Amino acid sequence: MNSTSNHSPAAVAVNLQSPALTLALVGAATLAALYWSFKRPLVDKNGNSIPIGPKGFPIFGSFPFLTQYPELTLDRWAKKFGDLYSVWLGNQLFVIISSPEIVKELVVTNGAVFSSRKEMFVKSQTVFAGRGITATPYNDRWRKHRRIATGWLNQRAVDNYTSILDKEATVLIKSMYQESQGGTVPINPQPHAGRASLNNMLSIVFGTRTGSIYHPLVTQALKIGREFMNVTGPMSNLVDFIPLLQKIHTPMRSRGQKLHQALVDTYGGLIRDIDHRMQMGEHVPECLAKTMLEMQKEEDLDHLDMAILASAFMIGGVETTAAIMQWFSALIPAYPDIQKRAHEELDRVVGRDRMPTVEDEKNLPFCHAIVERCHNPFWLGTPHVTSEDSTYKGQFIPKDTVVVLNTWTMHHDPTRHADPESFNPERYMHDNLTSAESANLADPYTRDHWMFGAGRRICPGMIVAEREIWLTVSRMLWAFTMQAIPDEPIDLKEYDGLSGRSPVPFRINLIPRDAKVVQVLALDETPA
Repeated sequence: MNSTSNHSPAAVAVNLQSPALTLALVGAATLAALYWSFKRPLVDKNGNSIPIGPKGFPIFGSFPFLTQYPELTLDRWAKKFGDLYSVWLGNQLFVIISSPEIVKELVVTNGAVFSSRKEMFVKSQTVFAGRGITATPYNDRWRKHRRIATGWLNQRAVDNYTSILDKEATVLIKSMYQESQGGTVPINPQPHAGRASLNNMLSIVFGTRTGSIYHPLVTQALKIGREFMNVTGPMSNLVDFIPLLQKIHTPMRSRGQKLHQALVDTYGGLIRDIDHRMQMGEHVPECLAKTMLEMQKEEDLDHLDMAILASAFMIGGVETTAAIMQWFSALIPAYPDIQKRAHEELDRVVGRDRMPTVEDEKNLPFCHAIVERCHNPFWLGTPHVTSEDSTYKGQFIPKDTVVVLNTWTMHHDPTRHADPESFNPERYMHDNLTSAESANLADPYTRDHWMFGAGRRICPGMIVAEREIWLTVSRMLWAFTMQAIPDEPIDLKEYDGLSGRSPVPFRINLIPRDAKVVQVLALDETPA
């Protein structure tokens, strides 16, 4: 993990190399912006205008206001302009949705119009080379990649490899126990959480895993994931919104190109290794890479298709779940009463002779509620884009508008949850649904959270992510009492990441709850 936060204005600015070039770009961009704004109609045929919103600067729009803690700025604008408002970033119109009702009416009910993606220059065109399942428009290539991905992410598939998730959750507890020397030494849980998520996805995608947090692939994969989250933030990259900047060499463009090559070298390299093993007649465990290689001709997949689809699995599957485990580890030490209640529930239902399993979740409502309340690592949903003009309650949303779910505001709505900033699992005590089931509720205000998005582009990996998070968090609660270090306060406001957020590095004490922890974990064995 990075030791410093990367969401300062300096981290997201476009660094131009000379004053003359800067002036030339500003002049050209001004002319382009004026031409574009006069050319594009901003009212529908009935005279309805786009939603109101903040007035930005020439050329840059509201970008300068979103370089630091953007979720707080968007929340403030939602309070000022309402649940549907507009924002300009460069030449791109954004519409921000801050209401579950509007999300359902536009993104779910009217999904045929609100389900495409804008091909962002850095994320879509540079990093993913037009192939990322989460970043491509709603087209035949996306449908093909989504179909392949779903074969490994649906309920039946997840049931088949739950044993892998189970094993890695146990290995996580073992490795943290051993690094903490039985609770006598503080540890940073972040690399352990990262490796647990990484091993799950390596097993699913490539049929392999790493043996320790010090394995080179752990370092490489987590570094790639962090860079992706800092390069591809939905509102953090001005190059995406000023076309002229896409024609010249900028630091952000260079980072995108290097990241693309790192993905192809790392995950494409693993696919080549598997292909070679298959050609040599070696046994290869069932995994996504093997599936893609077997159907390569039938589905007309080239190597880059396979490398980028595998990369999407690895980034999406590792960063989200690892970040939630990290936020849980950062939050829970401050709430000994919540831990005590979770311990009592676990001891009553599970006992001390085994760890909780997937089957136990329905009988552990308080532990389930803790998992539901853990920090959402995404302050915005992955942006959608409109495929045609639309008008909603007298507000015009033109074709090619980027539509964003303001998840931070929806999760911190005081009309739904009193004192929304507090860590209070009680609010989820009567919610026994999975996230997939909750996403299909008729009343959008009763949905548990919006972390996985909505509509036709809802995250296909939500089933595996939810199961993985349950196993790791419930077992950490079963095994340890987690305590803060008195002279090392944990900063819950600062974070790392412009897209997915992780807490900045911290350490905690992990105190084994009793001697049963050693017995159940069979700690005479190595964690592997």
